[in-house]
Amino acid sequence: MDRREILKKGSLMLATLAIPNTLTASVNLNNMRTTQNFDTGKLIESVPNFLSRYAKVNGTKLHYLTGGKGETLILIPGYPETWWAYHKIMPALAENYQVIVVEMRGMGQSDKPMDGYDKKNMAKDVYELVTNLGLQKVHIAGHDIGAHVAYSFAVNYQDKTSKLIMLDTPHPDAGMYNLPMLPILGVDYVYPWWLAFNQVKELPEQLLEGKMNLVIDWLFDNLLKNPNSMTTFDRAVYTSAYNDKNAIRASNAWYQTIPHDIEDSKTYSKLNLPVLGIGGSGFEILKMWLPNVATDFKVEKIEDCGHFILSEKPNETAELIIDFLR
Repeated sequence: MDRREILKKGSLMLATLAIPNTLTASVNLNNMRTTQNFDTGKLIESVPNFLSRYAKVNGTKLHYLTGGKGETLILIPGYPETWWAYHKIMPALAENYQVIVVEMRGMGQSDKPMDGYDKKNMAKDVYELVTNLGLQKVHIAGHDIGAHVAYSFAVNYQDKTSKLIMLDTPHPDAGMYNLPMLPILGVDYVYPWWLAFNQVKELPEQLLEGKMNLVIDWLFDNLLKNPNSMTTFDRAVYTSAYNDKNAIRASNAWYQTIPHDIEDSKTYSKLNLPVLGIGGSGFEILKMWLPNVATDFKVEKIEDCGHFILSEKPNETAELIIDFLR
């Protein structure tokens, strides 16, 4: 079976899979709020042959999923998602790779400590996981904030990294200080207000606990070309994961450490390993950023796609990843 057949088979399986009643019973479909957390054990039934695991690393506990055999491919999700962001492509990737999807510090079922959210330290979390699992070298990919961590891993642990994949997002650099505080009159773009809002401490938790569906729905509705590619069920899964004060505080800490990440970026040398950038709406910024940080890179564009490429164009994304890792 070639990769296109695998991808088609995986997509059909996920599309026709009946979600267990124990999951859907707790979801209010009108406002996407949840009355209880989603059970990873139930969710994982829709991604066959993957197992849920935990590891104590760098003073915190990480949750990860693992499945497949072959060279190791680590996948890191971004905001406002969890391991579920990769569920559409995990089966296809696992046909030829040992896939490890890591919920980074502050995400999902991983611990949410009070500190340690600079991306260099979060990369150390992943490094210690790789070491604890006895892995020599890994491929690593990340989306959104997960891309920040994936790049930090590759640049700080080049001896452990075979190839790096950046999904629609570069690592922070000093150029972020040029983002306007106010929307630019007459320019058609999505104003990234959440980058500033998430810098505020304590207030977001007070405002949004139990109401994170408002933020999550806005982000998906405005950053997807096809908002329907993120289903009501998907949105409920993510709302459940981000709906309490600790989850809001921890995920906002990913943003509050961006100035630290920018300073770290100034100390990094160019990567001397293969790097792939895959961009939907983020294609142009990846195209501008990668020449500054890598010597061996290429950038691929996914047409008619917004920021959440794993949800909107999973088959195209998976094919590009598989071709690059061959």
